[in-house]
Amino acid sequence: MMKSILLGSAAALAISTSAFAADAIYEAPAEPPMAAIETAPQFSWAGGYAGILTGYGWGDGETAGIDASFDGARFGGFVGYNWDLGNQLVVGLEGDLNYDWNDETVAGVGDFESGLNWSARARMGYAMDRALLYVAGGYTGTNIEGNTAAGSFDDTLHGWTIGGGVDYALTDRMFTRVEYRYNDFGSGNLGGTDVDFNQHTVNVGLAVKF
Repeated sequence: MMKSILLGSAAALAISTSAFAADAIYEAPAEPPMAAIETAPQFSWAGGYAGILTGYGWGDGETAGIDASFDGARFGGFVGYNWDLGNQLVVGLEGDLNYDWNDETVAGVGDFESGLNWSARARMGYAMDRALLYVAGGYTGTNIEGNTAAGSFDDTLHGWTIGGGVDYALTDRMFTRVEYRYNDFGSGNLGGTDVDFNQHTVNVGLAVKF
């Protein structure tokens, strides 16, 4: 009888050991939960901004039928507002006020110069994260002065402007700008002398977003 009891105990132990081994093989421990992956938010160009600019202008003028160049440095400021339409499309409105140091002496006619100028433009751009490629166009105007044998005169010219450039965000609040513009200021009159004036400009700027 003792032999039977020992044989039975051994068999039971063998069965328990096999079951435990099977559990150890087939019951793998659960995988730990994956840590959440944080992604940086997409930069937004929406909102207001204001900045300063400087650059150079190449002006072409016609006075009393004589062509003349009015080239010089420029300085100014600009303000605007952007709306984000989604799908990386950005639209906006912008105004600027500048001063050009452009003057020229037209032989036999007199001395002429352009100075203060301004514009109001609509913009449309394509955002690539911190870079915004845009085109812009609208109204522009400038003040011109002339000193001739008949006296000193001034007039305000009104015309249109078109151009494009790129804004690049250095931080979430500050961006730089490089821009080309063509300004057609139309025609005016200085003491009976007809004048026409247009201008190509290249500007660089620095602005703050609100």
